[in-house]
Amino acid sequence: METLQKILLVITIIGAVNWGLIGLLDFDLVAMLFGEASLFSRVVYTLVGVCGLVNIGILFNHIETAK
Repeated sequence: METLQKILLVITIIGAVNWGLIGLLDFDLVAMLFGEASLFSRVVYTLVGVCGLVNIGILFNHIETAK
């Protein structure tokens, strides 16, 4: 399970870097690589969102475990 968590975290970090580029430079790396509003871009955005939600669950699980 730890390997899966690391993979999800890496995907979330990639999404965060993309949002940082959008905020700072108005540059969307995913759209540049895969095309704006293309099916693959939408899959990438969805995957990043799902990984972020799973990471929230992992965070709360670790908080509960630490108590």
